Order: sequence, then structure tokens, then C-alpha cells
Amino acid sequence: MTTVTYNIPNISCGHCVHTIKMEVGDLAGVSTVDASAESKTATIEFDAPASEDAIKVLLAEINYPAK
Repeated sequence: MTTVTYNIPNISCGHCVHTIKMEVGDLAGVSTVDASAESKTATIEFDAPASEDAIKVLLAEINYPAK
């Protein structure tokens, strides 16, 4: 299991958090997603077939690019 935390400056509200949790959570291999509007971060636990590259691409596609 790999755990990564990304800074995501575009997170501004509960809707943003919900969108990230739903979209990233649907990615095959992702087991948990914890996002926070207060800290503007998302912590994601995953195994293969998910990868950091795939997660970053997905975040960018949904307009929450990781910095």
C-alpha cells in the first residue's frame, strides 16, 4: 500500500472535497481518499493498478491539479 499527500490549491469548499473523493476513489486500486478544504490537501492510499502518475492526471482532468 502506498500513501501520498498532494497539495491542491484549488480546493475551496466541501463540494471540491466531495468531487475529489468520488472521482479519485473510483480509480482502480485506490482504497482511501481524504481531502481537506482547510489544508488544501488530499491524502490517497492506493495499490496497483493505480499509480501516482494516473492519480495526478486524473486530478488535473477534474480541475484539481496537484502542486
